[in-house]
Amino acid sequence: MVLAEPIVGVHSLGQVANFKTNTQIPIEKLAMAINSKLKKSIVIKHAEEVEERFHSRYCAHSKKYRYIINNSPTGTAIYRELEYQFPIPLDVEKMKKAAKYFEGEHDFAAFKASGTSSKNSVRKIFKAEVLQKQERIYIELTGSGFLYNMVRIIAGTLVDVGIGKIKSEEIPQIIKGKERKKAGKTLPAVGLYLVEVTY
Repeated sequence: MVLAEPIVGVHSLGQVANFKTNTQIPIEKLAMAINSKLKKSIVIKHAEEVEERFHSRYCAHSKKYRYIINNSPTGTAIYRELEYQFPIPLDVEKMKKAAKYFEGEHDFAAFKASGTSSKNSVRKIFKAEVLQKQERIYIELTGSGFLYNMVRIIAGTLVDVGIGKIKSEEIPQIIKGKERKKAGKTLPAVGLYLVEVTY
């Protein structure tokens, strides 16, 4: 089952959930039936039957996250709760260069929130990109898995690169150093989207 949830905080365009049910509703009508009972901020996009052993979290091959930054001086009223507004001009080319250093398998201890329950901080990022469309900057990360707040901390680090606080070439050393204080701040949840989960 794929859900889309545009709410204040973290958003999802492609969250997947699984559950057991003994309903008599045909699978092709299940999404519509559930949507009739949900609040307007959540929409079930698709439903299908899966094997008993399937788990939406543990069977995932990869996840794609997107962080949206509005880099205009004033931001926008319409999308205020759907993106992070940062008024200082960012050097997108430097951010693009820095993003590539995150690709591959690394110990991302410097990019996890304090108090994270996960003991193993090694993760693999398949693709890291920074894109720009007019005043909006999109940071997109696809990986095997992510630590709590990892994407928001990477985004904050790339913002620091964009304003010249951190040099692109310093990213590998920050990763190797495993010190949270060396990386950028955790950006607000409002700009974060789970875009896709693949199996």
